Amino acid sequence: MRARPRDPGKIQTAPPSILCMTSAPNTRNDDNLPLDVEIGALQGGAADLSQYAGRVVLVVNVASKCGLTPQYAGLERLHERYAEQGFTVLGVPCNQFMGQEPGSADEIAEFCSATYGVTFPMTGKAEVNGEGRHPLYDRLTGFADAEGHSGDIRWNFEKFLIGRDGKVAARFSPQTEPEAAEVVAAVEERLAG
Repeated sequence: MRARPRDPGKIQTAPPSILCMTSAPNTRNDDNLPLDVEIGALQGGAADLSQYAGRVVLVVNVASKCGLTPQYAGLERLHERYAEQGFTVLGVPCNQFMGQEPGSADEIAEFCSATYGVTFPMTGKAEVNGEGRHPLYDRLTGFADAEGHSGDIRWNFEKFLIGRDGKVAARFSPQTEPEAAEVVAAVEERLAG
């Protein structure tokens, strides 16, 4: 994984009302855990990722104007199906792929709620590739999927499964449906373990 120096207190520029902060120094002695970073919430303020400690989390970079946008429905069903067992889907809106997430925070929230009934949490917009890549994705992209792909996010709806231990357990391509057998099996395995 490529490391970039970052100022832990510096706020990166983002669209109005959507702020993403760089990571705080990792206070644990083990791997750089993905959820040990700060990121803005979709509706403003900070999204407290520490609330997901001990839960299984599926982190997905999402977009409202993509051919894969209907995956929101499957993500919501997966979230609802396993939430009581300690599972959460975490959506990360991103506008880096052909400008397919151009809306404001309010527009994104309204679209997701009205069109797909989304109830899972969403962060503020974040970059997932390049020099402005959010620290959350710095910690995710070093993990390879079943085909061996690691590094840059390929498109909207790439998925990372984080186990109860806070470590990345699986990565799935954007085309892999949220309710695909391999995703469901990986979620169930992490919930059972």
